[in-house]
Amino acid sequence: MKRRIPLRKRLLVRLLIATVLIAVCSVAATAWLAVETTTRALREEQGQDLADDMKILAELSGYAATHPRWNGVQSLVRTLAAQTGRRIALTTTDRTPIADSARKGTALPLGAAATVDPLHSDTYSESGAQLTGIDPRAVGPYRLTSGERGRLEAIAEKQRSCYSRFSIDTRIETLPSGRPVILNPDGTTAGDYLAEDCGYGLLGTPTRTETKALDALTTGARGCLERHGLGSDGPLYLMLNPNGTVSSSRYVIGKYAKMGDASAMKTAQSCADDALRAQLDPYVAPVAELYLGDDETAPPRFDMSPANKAKIVGAAGLVLAVTVVVTAVVATRLVRPLRALTEAAQQPPDMHVRVPVTTRDETGILAEAFNDLTERRERLESQRKAMVSDIAHELRSPLTNIRGWLEVTRDGVVEPDAALLASLHEEALVLQRVIDDLQDLAAADAGTLHLRREPVRAEDLLDQVAAAHRVAADTAGVTVRTEDDGKPWLDADPVRMRQALGNLVSNALRHTPAGGTVTLAARRDGDEVVFTVADTGSGIAPEDLPHVFERFWRAEKSRSRRTGGSGLGLPIVRHLIAAHGGTALAACEPGSGAVFTLRMPGAAEPEG
Repeated sequence: MKRRIPLRKRLLVRLLIATVLIAVCSVAATAWLAVETTTRALREEQGQDLADDMKILAELSGYAATHPRWNGVQSLVRTLAAQTGRRIALTTTDRTPIADSARKGTALPLGAAATVDPLHSDTYSESGAQLTGIDPRAVGPYRLTSGERGRLEAIAEKQRSCYSRFSIDTRIETLPSGRPVILNPDGTTAGDYLAEDCGYGLLGTPTRTETKALDALTTGARGCLERHGLGSDGPLYLMLNPNGTVSSSRYVIGKYAKMGDASAMKTAQSCADDALRAQLDPYVAPVAELYLGDDETAPPRFDMSPANKAKIVGAAGLVLAVTVVVTAVVATRLVRPLRALTEAAQQPPDMHVRVPVTTRDETGILAEAFNDLTERRERLESQRKAMVSDIAHELRSPLTNIRGWLEVTRDGVVEPDAALLASLHEEALVLQRVIDDLQDLAAADAGTLHLRREPVRAEDLLDQVAAAHRVAADTAGVTVRTEDDGKPWLDADPVRMRQALGNLVSNALRHTPAGGTVTLAARRDGDEVVFTVADTGSGIAPEDLPHVFERFWRAEKSRSRRTGGSGLGLPIVRHLIAAHGGTALAACEPGSGAVFTLRMPGAAEPEG
């Protein structure tokens, strides 16, 4: 009875469910990835915008620090706008336009993003606060002449070489004023612990240009200090730090540092900074306001409008629908041959059902394999029936003879003389041989065929088998010869090997006419030992060669014991050789005899 498959367990339903789950997971994963990627991109864009804003402010502050006017800043504004994709507008403090990357007449943003003032421009914070400080690029009267730069560069190179002799790694960097300084690998100024040996003081000594500017700066700062009551107790002078920046008088700061007067120290530094700003003011551009905004000509980077959301949902639904349809079509084509296979497999064993092969994919290969399996099953069934018939025939003949002679002896018709007993004994031996052969085949099929391996010389095997069949060969008028090449050795069970070779020789003697020859040969072929048993008989027809190792098969269909044995000798040979890890082959040409070849793993000659 045909078994009904539950709906939930049908292959088509399971394929559809699996496809839907995969499609849903794919859509969900894609959506999640798109959201995450978009969010990350937006964050990166915000960070990039902040970095771009800082870059714009730094570039414009540098321009103001090195130019006394804003006349040529328009080209820089356009370049920065093209690089960052931002709108850049620069105005005076009263919102008079100086430069703008947008079209003329475009309204300014509501508020300025920053104030561009190189004299109060150290850092631009995220909150928009402008921290006080002097842009280091504003050097004004401290810019060195070419001659002064050359002399200082020569001194700096000598000092760097001196540091190298002490295994100190340094580098030379040039400040905006043109003064070279010696820096450590981490960017800090090299110390003065080798001042005497390397002449550090020579590089830190102000040049004529710097001395003149410092004197003017000192004069400007003295009045501020005196107003705060800090300039009357001693001389005031300003100096250059090792990195080229200006510091207040060591005398003034040191005096109040010893007194612990932090307020006086702060006042002294403030006076120096104010004097420096007043000194640099003529050399820098006026204070300007910086306005930043989005470039209106650039398209929006992300648009998650309702229309786009609807597009995403529609695309996902379309993908899901197409996936389901394609899967249904493919699954149907896949299931159809499987159903045919199932129906064929459920037929009674005596019916030969062949499944049509409609595809060339895995299902088609499965159908071909099923058809081959069906044919092999039919052949095995035929062989089984033939084997039962053959076994019955092989056992019936000797049993019939034994029974007949025993009955006539019992009835007193024949006296139980020695000849009768010898005949009965011969029939019993035939019966015993058939049973032993069947037992050997059964052990081989069950995998319980035991081998007692030992080093065996091929020459000895040939001689023993030839001697055992010498009487039968002489009776049949057949010559038995042996040949060996180099006396090869193998690791095998000598009893089983003599049995296999003996079966081949017996078979050859039965099919070789009087005056013929049976040749036993052994030779080494690489790592193998090759045995051959060749006869000069009638041979085997080509169509019969594939069947010579089948059980109870005979070339003579008449089952005559004159032309054939039990039909088990050659199958036993094949099983014995396979148990040793070898192969058995048959080859011949009709009318020129048959050649049986046994290929066995070879072994090294034992020592001693």
